[in-house]
Amino acid sequence: MESAAPNTAPQVSVIMPAYMTAHLIAGALDSVLDQSFRNFEIVVVNDGSPDTAELENVLTPYRDKIVYLKQENKRAAGARNNAIGHAKGEFLAFLDSDDAWFPGHLAAQMKLFERDPALDLVYCDGVMETPESSHKFMDRCPSQGPATFEALVVERCQIPVSTVVARKVALARACFFDETLPRCDDYDMWLRAAFWGAKIGYSCNVQARFSVNRPGALSASNLNMVEAYWRILEKAAETLPLNNEQKSIVQQRASKIRAHYLLEEGKTRLDEGRVSEAVTSFSEANTHLQSAKLSLILFGLKTAPAATSKLVAFAKRIRGVAVH
Repeated sequence: MESAAPNTAPQVSVIMPAYMTAHLIAGALDSVLDQSFRNFEIVVVNDGSPDTAELENVLTPYRDKIVYLKQENKRAAGARNNAIGHAKGEFLAFLDSDDAWFPGHLAAQMKLFERDPALDLVYCDGVMETPESSHKFMDRCPSQGPATFEALVVERCQIPVSTVVARKVALARACFFDETLPRCDDYDMWLRAAFWGAKIGYSCNVQARFSVNRPGALSASNLNMVEAYWRILEKAAETLPLNNEQKSIVQQRASKIRAHYLLEEGKTRLDEGRVSEAVTSFSEANTHLQSAKLSLILFGLKTAPAATSKLVAFAKRIRGVAVH
C-alpha cells in the first residue's frame, strides 16, 4: 500500500519512521501540515510495526497528503533510509512519529540555509516532555560553539534528530544511516556527516516537542544508550580516516564513555544482587574515573558484601558518582 503526496517537486521531504506510534502519529502529521512553510512532502515508513492495522486506520484521512511505505522491521535507520530513497526533495527534514513541530519550524530552518548557503545541516532546540515535567533540550544538552566533528564527539554540541533539516547530498556523502546499529543511528549519522565535510549550523529557538521515555522507545534504557554511544565512537576510530588529533579525541572520549557504561552496568548488577560482578564492573570503571567515592564503595562491597542494608546504602550513594 502506497499513496503519493500531491507535491511532485517538493523542496523538502519530511522523513517519518513509524513503529508502535499509531496513537501518536496523528499529532506528528498535523504538526507538519500546520507548517507555515508549504513546499514539502511527507514520507511515512511503517517499520514492520505490530500495530499496523491501527496505524493504517489512523493514516486513512492523511492518505492523499503523504507517501506511505511499508517494510519489514529494520529499525529507525532502515526506515529512514527507505524514506530517503523515495524522497524527492533537495532537503530532508526528520521528525519521529511521536514528536511534533511548532508551526514555524520548517520556515525557520530553511531561513538558516538562505542566510548561509554553505550550510549542509541545521538543528534547533525543543521541549522534552515527560508525564511529570518538561524542560528544554538545550538546558541539559547545550550546544556551544561551532558544531564540528570534534564538538559532536565530546558532546559540546548535541543534535536532536526531530529538529534536523539536511541537504540530501550531504548525507549521501556519508552513506546515509548505518542499519547495523540497534540505536543512536542518528548520532552516528551526524558524526560521519560532519567528518566528511558537512557544515552544521543551529539555533537555540524552541521549535519542537519531544516525547521522552515512551514505553518501548529506544531512549528508555540508559545502559543501552551509553553502550551504543561508546560503540559508535569505537566504530569511528576504526573506520574513519582520522588524523592523529581526531583519533586521540575519539579514543579518549570512547574510554570515558566506556567507564560510564561500566559504572551503569555495575549499578544494575548491584541492584540485581550480583555483588561480585558489580565489583568487577566498578573496578574496571574506576581505572579510568579515579573516583575516591567509588573507591570507598568498592572497599565496602569487598569487606561486607552480604550486608543487605549496606548494599542498599551503597546503591543510593553511587547514584551520585559522575563520569566528569
